[in-house]
Amino acid sequence: FTFSEILEQSGKVPLPPYMHRKAEDEDRKRYQTIYAQYDGSVAAPTAGLHFTDTVFNSLKKKSISFDYVTLHVGAGTFKPVSSKTVSEHQMHKEQILVNRSLIEKLINKTEKSLIAVGTTSIRTLESLFWLGTKMYYFPNQENYVLSQWEAYDLSEKPLLSREKALNSILNYLDKKQEDVFHSETQILIGPGYEFQIIDAMITNFHQPKSTLLLLISAYLGDAWKSIYDYALKNDFRFLSYGDSCLFITH
Repeated sequence: FTFSEILEQSGKVPLPPYMHRKAEDEDRKRYQTIYAQYDGSVAAPTAGLHFTDTVFNSLKKKSISFDYVTLHVGAGTFKPVSSKTVSEHQMHKEQILVNRSLIEKLINKTEKSLIAVGTTSIRTLESLFWLGTKMYYFPNQENYVLSQWEAYDLSEKPLLSREKALNSILNYLDKKQEDVFHSETQILIGPGYEFQIIDAMITNFHQPKSTLLLLISAYLGDAWKSIYDYALKNDFRFLSYGDSCLFITH
């Protein structure tokens, strides 16, 4: 047996405590997005659980287009921030795969807002920008990965346009004669980070002392506190089977 087969046979779906029940066989289907294609993640991108065939059909009728990225969520996503400062927290590495066609769409993006579904999609898309920036300033490397603080280091260089950064990835794919960009990201998005690709996000409510909440704080600023306070006072559900929200800043 492979390790993944052993996990499939013996593992249990991690239900949030408010479900007040044990995992059932049906949860193996419920705890999975309808568009997932590849094995590799230790957790589902739970913001995507809200997207059903009905929702997708409704989006199509409104001429809202959508596309997909792959990020293999690592076990570190459950690791709480236990250090006194964020700088002492060790972020996990995660594999990302992005098709050439999507990168081309991002380069040619119109005035429509780009809404990322889930923190996994956000980390993937934002990592693309910085990986492209890294390729631009440090060309001719065989492989490119993004370490935990590298986005902040690269931001000290003259900031590239989205088009220039992403075209660097296309040039890299051309040299390798490939149509799928493979990489690893360890990016930690926290307060002070400036988003380069996404305009808005759909996400669930996250637990305290998590890197996911740091990401929300980076996007919303201090407004996240009043939003989460409202969610708690009105019995919103958190975590995997929880409620989602659309965040848009201007």
